[in-house]
Amino acid sequence: MRIAVLGGDGFCGWPAALRLSAIGHEVWIVDNLSRRKIDVDLEIESLTPIQPIGARLSAWREASGRNVRFTRLDVARNYHRLLGFLQEVKPDAVVHYAEQRSAPYSMRSSVEKRYTVENNVAATHNLLCAIVESGLDIHVVHLGTMGVYGYSGAGPIPEGYVRAKFEGFDGTWVEREILSPPDPGSVYHMTKTLDQLLFFFYNKNDRVKVTDLHQGVVWGTNTKECLASETLINRFDYDGEYGTVLNRFLVQAAIDHPLTVYGTGGQTRAFIHIRDSVECIRLAIENPPSDGERVRIFNQMTETHRVADLAKLVARIGGAKIGEVPNPRREAERNDLIVTNDGLKRLGLKPTTLEGGLLEEILEVARKYGDRIDRTRIVSRSYWNSERKNAVEGA
Repeated sequence: MRIAVLGGDGFCGWPAALRLSAIGHEVWIVDNLSRRKIDVDLEIESLTPIQPIGARLSAWREASGRNVRFTRLDVARNYHRLLGFLQEVKPDAVVHYAEQRSAPYSMRSSVEKRYTVENNVAATHNLLCAIVESGLDIHVVHLGTMGVYGYSGAGPIPEGYVRAKFEGFDGTWVEREILSPPDPGSVYHMTKTLDQLLFFFYNKNDRVKVTDLHQGVVWGTNTKECLASETLINRFDYDGEYGTVLNRFLVQAAIDHPLTVYGTGGQTRAFIHIRDSVECIRLAIENPPSDGERVRIFNQMTETHRVADLAKLVARIGGAKIGEVPNPRREAERNDLIVTNDGLKRLGLKPTTLEGGLLEEILEVARKYGDRIDRTRIVSRSYWNSERKNAVEGA
């Protein structure tokens, strides 16, 4: 198949593009390299040294004998270039990673909040408009987030849809299946909620095929393709704004820094290994929705864990101490989380579960590049509101 990976230079996009190329698909990466610019703005670097995109693509060609092409393009701002790209390449599928992906970053200030909304929502809407205008039959595979559901703990989380009953004007009751009521916990999660509505409309109105993957917290670093050469290594974020919780804990353990558990650590989150994240993309692409099928929503996660339990596990493996810090987020101190994830399992996903060996593997990566760690960037500087800022800074 011919596949365009929007945001293919990023943490999830890069290994996904390599996997799709490795198994024989014709792959184009489309990226404006904005994630690299954010590193400059935050004055932080990936723990692993990331090479320029040209060097990465040359290394992949040498390692695999396959060619991944690259187009530098801002999907959110350059609509006509995006349309021209689709008309020229005629992809069978577009994998949409072209969104700012960090909840803490989206809450730093009004600057980052506005950027996240303007970039994420415009990128999604431009893609849908361009597909319709092109007249092409393109399957959109979008990386969403479990965060659209919120963490209220109000029963098992379904895959996208719930049955609802409404009282009509005449007093009779009507049943309908609707999108699961959203409860976003950050500006970033709100943009993914808006994405859902855009997909719903363009699927209903223009029959655009969409698979929306609500992903949990990603852990791990590399896939086998990324390990084919040092130049192909995936990025590893450990800072308070972009580092996902488990990866962040492992880096802290590697340098004997207390594990930064927010509050009591009673928050339960859904998790998925980067290898499984990439595999889910493959499964979604190779099993597209049928003509006229509604937006297909899968919960892209493999297990749930309470943050405090993860901290204890990492502390035991890495010999680290646990340090509770005031929570910069506005959220419940504790929640339960039960998630339905049957869809991707039916397509053939065999989950990678959290095991000591894999944690040791990541810990070794953290130790190998320990000299690149900036301790001043480990604690988040993003606060959900003034109340949380005062609480954290006061402590």
